[in-house]
Amino acid sequence: MIPAAFPGLELLATAVVLLDSELQVKYVNPAAETLFAISRKSILHQPFPGLFADSGPLAGLLHQAIREERGFADQDLTLAPTGQEPLHLNCIATPVELSQAALLLELRPIDQRLRIEREEQRLSQHRANRELIRNLAHEIKNPLGGLRGSAQLLERELDRPSLREYTRVIIKEADRLQALMDRLLTPHRPPNQVPMNIHEVCERVRSLILAEFPEGIRVKRDYDVGLPEFRGDPEQLIQAVLNIVRNAAQAILGSRTDAASGLGGEGEIVLCTRVARQVTLARRLHRLALELQVIDNGPGVPAEIRDKIFYPLVSGREGGTGLGLTLAQTLVQQHQGVVECDSQPGRTCFRIVLPLR
Repeated sequence: MIPAAFPGLELLATAVVLLDSELQVKYVNPAAETLFAISRKSILHQPFPGLFADSGPLAGLLHQAIREERGFADQDLTLAPTGQEPLHLNCIATPVELSQAALLLELRPIDQRLRIEREEQRLSQHRANRELIRNLAHEIKNPLGGLRGSAQLLERELDRPSLREYTRVIIKEADRLQALMDRLLTPHRPPNQVPMNIHEVCERVRSLILAEFPEGIRVKRDYDVGLPEFRGDPEQLIQAVLNIVRNAAQAILGSRTDAASGLGGEGEIVLCTRVARQVTLARRLHRLALELQVIDNGPGVPAEIRDKIFYPLVSGREGGTGLGLTLAQTLVQQHQGVVECDSQPGRTCFRIVLPLR
């Protein structure tokens, strides 16, 4: 009866719980089932505070809100579902006048709110950086052409082969910079979406990495074989995942050759696929999403660039262009997905989340 009165509650990414005057649960939406990792059937008609190992003064606050018909907001509520890790929540309680319910609770994980804010900030910063780099690349391309042409003309006037080596260096470096500028200025090609399976992408990337790094790297599979097909551009997603995995392999091998790193043994990269439920991407709720984790046992992302690794020209590796992760992020965003990174010495995890339709 209650869900029929509020059909929109079923689609919300925010966890919603309706309680009666005795604080018994009369309704939970799917987001609340996911948050508390408990089915609707087992939570209905149970005292809400009794669902948690330690609910503190929550019961008193809820009774007071119902008695005084006055809601409250708690920006840092901690609840510990029995047998689970504590949840840090933003809670809003609102009295309602329904035949079976007296109080509506809205519960949002604080870490989820911070993740959404970080995603929006990253998208905004990415767009600004992209425009800056494109303008800069245009300015660099113009004198490059003149520099290369002058070197070619100079080479024709030189009689000594030893001097021509210098002009060849100028031409070669100008060509290298030209190629870099072309990569920065390449227009975004819309994804050519076809039905595909993420494990085909993982297997292609795995074979390429093992061929490129035949020693010192082991690539393990941890697949959820029940994942459904989705629509995407295989070549773009292969490129995105390849950039991330290649970054991991280069970081691992670089650390193994650095005696001061303290890391030894064989490098390991794990490709892990899972289904994620009730995921919010760009403020849109998706009931199902695909999650691909690239986990490595390398040295981790340096702390000074950890918040900037997706920015263009930011690299933690000597000689790196700093474009691989930027391109990976762009390609994933064109699939309405997101890339996140969590890193510490000995374990770095890049998490790609794509909506399943």
